[in-house]
Amino acid sequence: MVKKLSGKETWIIGLMLFALFLGAGNMIFPPAMGQQAGEHVWLATLGFLITGVGLPFLGIVAIALSGNDIQSISNRVNPTFGLIFPIILYLTIGPFFGIPRTATVAYEIGVTPFLPESLLASQGTLFLYSLAFFAVTYWLALNPTKLVDRIGKVLTPALLLILVTLTVKAFSTPMGELQPAQGDYVDGAFFKGFLEGYLTLDALGALVFGIVIITTIKDRGVTAKMDVAKICIQAGLIAAAGLAFVYVSLAYVGGTSVTSLGHLDNGGAILTGSASLLFGSLGRVVLGVAITFACLTTSVGLVSACGNYLAKVIPWLDYKVVILLLSLFSTAVANFGLTQLISVSVPLLFAIYPLAIVLILLSFVDYGIGITSKVYKWSLGVTAIISLADGLKAANLLTENLTSFFTYIPLFSIGIGWLVPAVCGAIVGWCLSLPEIRGKQG
Repeated sequence: MVKKLSGKETWIIGLMLFALFLGAGNMIFPPAMGQQAGEHVWLATLGFLITGVGLPFLGIVAIALSGNDIQSISNRVNPTFGLIFPIILYLTIGPFFGIPRTATVAYEIGVTPFLPESLLASQGTLFLYSLAFFAVTYWLALNPTKLVDRIGKVLTPALLLILVTLTVKAFSTPMGELQPAQGDYVDGAFFKGFLEGYLTLDALGALVFGIVIITTIKDRGVTAKMDVAKICIQAGLIAAAGLAFVYVSLAYVGGTSVTSLGHLDNGGAILTGSASLLFGSLGRVVLGVAITFACLTTSVGLVSACGNYLAKVIPWLDYKVVILLLSLFSTAVANFGLTQLISVSVPLLFAIYPLAIVLILLSFVDYGIGITSKVYKWSLGVTAIISLADGLKAANLLTENLTSFFTYIPLFSIGIGWLVPAVCGAIVGWCLSLPEIRGKQG
């Protein structure tokens, strides 16, 4: 007998996926973007939605159609890439940036508003909080099944209710008018918003969480590949709708907050200040608790996913040892602070994100018409060169001569210079594949 899931079960899985995505970056970057974009907030948000919602959805669909994990897709390039790229991806969304950021955002929104000035200046407060945060993360990651099952039923609806309340209040009694755009948002709001979507890590997270969703569906008795893929896509649509609502709402909150709050260093401070203005001290408390649980959920999901993968590729390492090391390392990294953590991570994301985007898009072409490894190699090869230059440029390490050279590449000046070379590389790879394709047909 073929097992089917009810609409309610699919909805719960969709909310669970939404909760896995809805962590630190989803909450702090839209309000920060809103403040900077000002009167251009909607154009910037449109670009943000492409990389922050559209690409994660495509990533979930790509994993669903493959019926496996990111390594199976990466292996289509070659076995070496299939090993190295997933490890880099897991480390990026894991201990290098994604996991530590969950603690720093939870601290920024859930703790700092209630601390006296004397403790705010002390680094020891953040250390003690991050130590406790990751101790709880480690404990829950030892057996995350029960927590994950409750996410879609209780925690996510509660968090959504809080965000809806904040949004309705922000629209009904705005904190101020949209101000003139700042910096790159003056003339390039759409493309700046597009690049800001990288910081959410959602497209990278989709390549990790996809297998979590597949496993969850199979655990409920659905085994037919196309049925699993169909449910994954439905869950992905639910998660995408939730993310779009959050991003649009919080971008507006940030955009209208400048008059009352001024320009602040990061989105955590903007969100906390907005909650205080709109609802007083109670709103600040409720928001802090909700964000803390959201960040903790994402932290457990990332630690568990990274732990499982690293334990698989390094068989002599036990899962419990891996997640302990991840938790300790993340504690150390978190103590650099939220603002510093974001600034350090940007170059790395500019180097990695284009590779993930191209890999996702090529997997769809492969599913539709079938392509050889040459197409993957050429397209990803030239993408890697340009994205590395983008990363060096973001870190201010690209020499003047190289900067002048890369400016001849279309769209490089606005941060998406990899796009045209990736398409050209795919075409070259396709042409070189024609003898192989004809040989198979013959």
